[in-house]
Amino acid sequence: MVEPAFQAARRFEELHVYVDGAARGNPGPAAIGVVVLTRQGRKVAAFGESIGEATNNYAEYTALIHALRLLSVYEVDRLRIYTDSELMVQQVKGSYRVKEKSLRSLYAQVMSMLARYRDWSIQHIPRDENREADRLANQALDESGGGAASCRSEGPLPEEQTSLFDTGSFRGVE
Repeated sequence: MVEPAFQAARRFEELHVYVDGAARGNPGPAAIGVVVLTRQGRKVAAFGESIGEATNNYAEYTALIHALRLLSVYEVDRLRIYTDSELMVQQVKGSYRVKEKSLRSLYAQVMSMLARYRDWSIQHIPRDENREADRLANQALDESGGGAASCRSEGPLPEEQTSLFDTGSFRGVE
């Protein structure tokens, strides 16, 4: 998941995070895709993971939460987030209220996690500019048979870890 060149890194001046959620049906089998790049375009991390049954909006928020969990171990001066979910962008920016009950706790988690960054932004981009995150989400869906929760990352997981985001590793962050 984290590229070898960056495994020892602890601080980044600026990171660009591309997130995507995909659901086949609404709700239906769902997955997430995340790509993290330096400002110069070097890949820091990339992963896709099936998340079970969810709506597309739920999957979009879940992708962002998982990306922020990954980045929580690093010191990042500027964080730039890109997604093709206009709804999530407008909600995170505060332009739209979060009306859907199932998204309220996810929204609260995102806002709490973003509070640790002095300088962050979130921007809506066209789907074709989010191709790699979309590909990782769809690959995870395909490889999971469309619904079973399983991790599909671009690197091996430690033997004792069955999922990129084992709930045991993140107690208190649901």
